[in-house]
Amino acid sequence: MAAGGGESKTEKATPKKRRDERKEGNVFFSKDVVSVVFVFGAFYSLKLLLPGIVESTSLFMENMVGVAGRASDTSMGTLQNIAQDFASVAARSLIPFMLICMALGILGTAVQTRFLFSKKSARPKFSRLNPLQGIKKMFSLKNLVELLKSILKIVVMGALLYMVLKDDFVSMMKTMDMDVRVSISFVLGMMLELVLKVCLIFVFVAIFDWLYQRWEYERGIKMSKHDIKEEHKQTEGNPEIKGKIKGMQRQRARSRMMQAVPDADVIIRNPTHFAVALRYDIDRDQAPVLLAKGQDEMAFRIIATGEEHQIPIVENKPLARGIYATTELEREIPTEYYGAVAEVLVYVYKLNKKNGVGNEKIIG
Repeated sequence: MAAGGGESKTEKATPKKRRDERKEGNVFFSKDVVSVVFVFGAFYSLKLLLPGIVESTSLFMENMVGVAGRASDTSMGTLQNIAQDFASVAARSLIPFMLICMALGILGTAVQTRFLFSKKSARPKFSRLNPLQGIKKMFSLKNLVELLKSILKIVVMGALLYMVLKDDFVSMMKTMDMDVRVSISFVLGMMLELVLKVCLIFVFVAIFDWLYQRWEYERGIKMSKHDIKEEHKQTEGNPEIKGKIKGMQRQRARSRMMQAVPDADVIIRNPTHFAVALRYDIDRDQAPVLLAKGQDEMAFRIIATGEEHQIPIVENKPLARGIYATTELEREIPTEYYGAVAEVLVYVYKLNKKNGVGNEKIIG
């Protein structure tokens, strides 16, 4: 199998893949959810705003009738006043409703996409102009589902409209003899009932569509095992390169450690396997500090460096092993070794006082 070429995508998308898709603007959301929120919210907003709209419109019409009865001619000033009144009534009636509709549309999309705004998704894609791609999309599963949903919506709308008109047909005919306000109220009430029934049914369609869009999205961003390995290499780095970097880091750490050995006050060793270099500066150290430690070859290098700089070397098997196993570089030794190290340091200080630095040994 070619690397990643024919491998099937069976693995769930990784968190990094999801973040990358989100940056590209590729997120799932249901247009049906937006439609239900928009229609339901818009009609209930209209129901709340309608009394104010009717009152403003009625006052405007009454004012128009009064002006028409009093005016002897239609001067330019009169026409301007009428236009200003009309614009004012239209603004007070329509702008709040339009703002609510805009907010509903934005909110229905933003909540689903978690308020994502991607510039990349807004850029033109010339691949969409490819007729072959268009033909493939025409016969895709997604378009088939969209077609079935559209047919279902038309059938439901037709059935509900028939039921409402059938029940209220006689009452609608009587509205011609009713007062205008009563007639408008009746028609709007009937429309609101129709919208409510449509929305209640379309809620189930929207839930189905949301689940389908989520399934389709998850299917579209699935990854192959090769993709996951490649992503791991990109995020964590190539294992070989990482190994080389770690090797270089260890080499630098050893180099820094060996440079610190000349500052030690004593080196404690196990004859053949372990060596630790300790510093104890009364002015800045509360306890002895481990400057260097090594095993086998590194232990011999520490001992050789200590001999070169005439640092006292003391043999104490359990102490060397214990400090090596429990203490990190540039850290103070554990409290349980204070007593043993203090004895070693006292001995070293006595040697320094008598003969200068030496390589005498204490067998622990």
